[in-house]
Amino acid sequence: MFPRFVLISHASISRSLRAALPALLAFACIHPSARAAAPVQSQGSWVAAWASAMQSIPDLADPPPLYRTPDVAGRTVRQIVYPTVSGSGVRIRVSNAYGRGPLTLSYVALAQSAGGAATRAGTSVGVTFGGKAAVTLKPGAEIDSDPIRAAVTAGEPYAISLVAGPNQTMTAWHRVANQINYVSTPGDHAAETSPSAFARKFTESAWVSALEVRAPAAGAVVAIGDSITDGLRSSLNRNHRWPDALARRLAERGTAPAAVLNLGISGNRLLSDSPCYGEALERRFERDALGQPGVGTVIVLVGINDINFASMPPRAGLDCDFPHTAVTARDLIDGYRRLIERAHRSGVRIVGATLTPASLPPAREAVRKAVNDWIRTSHAFDSVVDFDGALRDGAHPDRLQRRFDSGDHIHPSDDGYAAMAAAVPLDTVSASHR
Repeated sequence: MFPRFVLISHASISRSLRAALPALLAFACIHPSARAAAPVQSQGSWVAAWASAMQSIPDLADPPPLYRTPDVAGRTVRQIVYPTVSGSGVRIRVSNAYGRGPLTLSYVALAQSAGGAATRAGTSVGVTFGGKAAVTLKPGAEIDSDPIRAAVTAGEPYAISLVAGPNQTMTAWHRVANQINYVSTPGDHAAETSPSAFARKFTESAWVSALEVRAPAAGAVVAIGDSITDGLRSSLNRNHRWPDALARRLAERGTAPAAVLNLGISGNRLLSDSPCYGEALERRFERDALGQPGVGTVIVLVGINDINFASMPPRAGLDCDFPHTAVTARDLIDGYRRLIERAHRSGVRIVGATLTPASLPPAREAVRKAVNDWIRTSHAFDSVVDFDGALRDGAHPDRLQRRFDSGDHIHPSDDGYAAMAAAVPLDTVSASHR
């Protein structure tokens, strides 16, 4: 059960200050779902238990169906998250990264999920920001909530309900959540356990970029990359992406607890931004990877879209593959070296993952092979995960094994994602700093 009081601390937009700001006092949230209980001292350091990478939504008057957003003005958005490490004491990070206007939330609540849009009775707890239930963020800003005196369990679903301001729109999201989330009819439905008000479903997520917990001796492993880390074409609502399976492997190992955070964005590139597929990974690396509380290791799998998008035909209207920048193996290697330098400067281990087979034509396949050869032999990364070796067809190494192919010859099936997780050497993935 969630307790009835929250511990309030200074909210901070500067991530470097968040861990240093002390808790001030405890008081009840001003909302019907808030209840009273005695405050307690949380133990352990803050670590991100779940995270998601934000990306801009194309700004078009009449976007194609994939980029049409739900009407959220004055409604409650309920999103389901699965923390990958347990802890007591919770913070929710709200993000307006890439937002084109202010983000106003009049109330936020956390509850145990009861399946679908339903929540468990008596578990809803209000969230405050600097002691206030409402928060407004300028474009580009993000904020951690005040600590909530609550406990979360790794692998269990939790519902985060966010009541949007009366004129709020959604201008940034994470497009491929592989999780059904919900939008209510007009009104504040944050405290409701019934799913009846949440008729609108969508498979994106928005505004919440992390759920953080206090957990003694815990650390985090960040998986960052493109659609293959994002889990595109894995089973909806099943948590069958390779970072999910890696989290389960680490939990079964039974040593120090380690969160696994999925910061993949489908279509993402290492070197180039996209109107649809997010800021280039090397430019979002600081915030999305190195800025996660408790991060000790980052696994990088990116580059296949850099190789491919130069050959994609330009499209009138929304051209998601723009700019169609041609890259060489050297271009990608130089980009990886910049990531390595930044990770090491932050005291974080960085693991390079080989690019998986994608049935590329010969010229592009030669670039992929050259990049993989460098990842395997250069010793520039702290260690290597050979996803290519785990998935490729022995007779046709430019192709996925049939049993690991989701059907598009690029993205793995659920079994393929499981094979990727199994290929990660656990002794090289440390949740603690270098």
